[in-house]
Amino acid sequence: MTWVVPLEDVREVDGPRVGGKAVALARMLRAGIRVPHGLCVTAQAYNDFLDSTSLRDRILMELSRKSFADMRWEEMWDAALRIRNMFLTSALPPDMEQALGSELDKAFGASRTAVRSSAPGEDGGRTSFAGLHESLVNVSGRAELVSSIRKVWASLFSDAALLYRQEFGLEVEKSSMAVLVQEIVPGQCSGVVFTQSPENDSALVVEAVHGLNKGLVDGDVEPDQWIVDRQTGEVLSSHAPERTAWIVPSETGTARQDLDPDLQGRAPLNQDQLGHVVRAALEAEGLFGRPQDVEWTIRDDRLYILQSRPITTSRESETGDQRGWYLSLRRSLENLISLRRRIEQEVLPGMDAQAKALAEQDVTRLENQELAGEILHRQEVHQRWVRVYWDECIPMAHGARLFGQIYNDAVKPVDPFEFVQLLGSSSLLSLERNRLLQDMAARARNDPAVMAALDRGDPAGADQALGPMIEEFLDRFGDLFCHQASCTQGRADVLTLVTKLARGQSSVGQPVLDRAARLEDAFFQAMGPGRQAEAENVLELARASYRLRDDDNIYLGRIEAELLRAVAEGRSRLGRDIGEQCQLDPQTVAAGLQDPDRPVGCLDAKPGDQIEKGPQVRARQLLGQPAGPGVVRGKARVVRDLEDLRAMESGEILVCDAVDPNMTAMVVLAAGIVERRGGMLIHGAIIAREYGLPCVTGVPGVLEAVRTGDSITVDGYLGIVTL
Repeated sequence: MTWVVPLEDVREVDGPRVGGKAVALARMLRAGIRVPHGLCVTAQAYNDFLDSTSLRDRILMELSRKSFADMRWEEMWDAALRIRNMFLTSALPPDMEQALGSELDKAFGASRTAVRSSAPGEDGGRTSFAGLHESLVNVSGRAELVSSIRKVWASLFSDAALLYRQEFGLEVEKSSMAVLVQEIVPGQCSGVVFTQSPENDSALVVEAVHGLNKGLVDGDVEPDQWIVDRQTGEVLSSHAPERTAWIVPSETGTARQDLDPDLQGRAPLNQDQLGHVVRAALEAEGLFGRPQDVEWTIRDDRLYILQSRPITTSRESETGDQRGWYLSLRRSLENLISLRRRIEQEVLPGMDAQAKALAEQDVTRLENQELAGEILHRQEVHQRWVRVYWDECIPMAHGARLFGQIYNDAVKPVDPFEFVQLLGSSSLLSLERNRLLQDMAARARNDPAVMAALDRGDPAGADQALGPMIEEFLDRFGDLFCHQASCTQGRADVLTLVTKLARGQSSVGQPVLDRAARLEDAFFQAMGPGRQAEAENVLELARASYRLRDDDNIYLGRIEAELLRAVAEGRSRLGRDIGEQCQLDPQTVAAGLQDPDRPVGCLDAKPGDQIEKGPQVRARQLLGQPAGPGVVRGKARVVRDLEDLRAMESGEILVCDAVDPNMTAMVVLAAGIVERRGGMLIHGAIIAREYGLPCVTGVPGVLEAVRTGDSITVDGYLGIVTL
């Protein structure tokens, strides 16, 4: 049984056990191309580890919760994190740990290494899967190396790999992972060569940075770039960025530092070095018989090829495939810090100012033609902010995910989502909004005159006592509910909800922040004194990410409400028999105002809007993702539209497609939450955990299987909803 093979002993036939990356490097080594010294931990070691720990069955169970066709990006990330934690918390069999440790000690001693994936089929002729699996740089010592090998094994089921599982042939029973360990070459400059430019078949592209390649690969350091003629070696064009930073080895791995001043005005490669890199890359292309993506580094004027893989052409833009966009959401710490600054200082204040400016205009005073123009203007404004939301606010959510991985790597908790307990924040805008509602309910409950007014259906009497608080609420947060047919019941909606809260005790209390201080101390201790600053930075960023993930929807929702307010006013003027269930887009309403004779047609109903009538066979148990610990039994309130939401009563279990900003105000009535959409960091899950509510997300077909009034049990530990 062979668990380790030196790189120089690898041959072409060894592909199934050492992977494509190792085979390619061994082939270059035999051809006289300089590559770093290395050895391969074979796929047999991976398979023996899974079999000895029962991990194979546990992974299969995790990935069988839901059809991949129905899984969203967030759900894949959740599943990947749980699987990664299985690898981190499962010890190697003693004989394997001893054998691997002995071979690693013999090969590298105290030398620093890079630990990379080399899955069978990876870097093959059909597709290269660049960046889907883990690479760890500047690793040394037996314990750290063995831990890094487990992380690379786990990355076979990373969220990125799961996205591409069909092309990758990722089946739990058949997939395996080999690992390549190489002595690290701390180059003075590093880069990549694409031996065929995607824009010009007769040219190649060279990119280079000062320091380690990690800065270029992660997108933290902008590279110098040269476009070079493949035949003559002539430089056709070049680009020199502002050189301010580089990635260098550190005691705990790598670190981003300010670039030395004497290097800022100097390209990473001189003319001779550029020519050397080009010739080596073309030699690799000739060796493999097709265009290559070649990674290299230079140390003391000696060029090392770190890896070479085939260039593959992505057809995502042609097919509408969004996976490339999903992968772009995975940002570095430095990128996220910069993004947070912009969101907090520019994006959210801009959204707030926009919403207030729109709210100041009384659309009821506009003539029809003016109102039509205002509707179209508001639609354009809303669409512009939606683009900002997707381009900047959505990627910011990765801050919490990045912290989750760092926390689990350091602490190795039994619960892979323990880290979420450190992120709870009573400063969430949705929680502030709910506190105001609960304060109004408490005041009404303690004032017999107000309760008497509410009981006899006298909103004016209650409004007189609660008026200032309602004004504050509407001024800060806008209407509770707003849709195309109606957006004028702000005070009435607030009073209705306050009445429900006052008559029946809210199912939720103050936000849950238990154990946070103790877990924070454990995290800092596990990171060690050498990484204290990193630990503090990533935790602070994660808390901001967690908070902004909710706040940005509140601000965007206020802008949308102002668009819907104008649309509702337009609908009311059309003078036709248009029921509330008739969905009209803003352009149709505007066109109807501009031309009274223009026919108006309803939009098609959304899937799930209609419930199949008659006898149905329904599953007794529905499986989803555990997103908020706890178990609760109660009556279901299935919410498909705002009228369903208005009808919700205290103690009911909210069942919906996804909790949006309107719904977070109603969570104060809920006893639990069930969502069709999945993810530990979507809004419903965030709010549920803040209030300690049992929550299950990612439940396929839940809107069809559950009906309002059904008695259901929500198990937020196991992710099960029982009818």
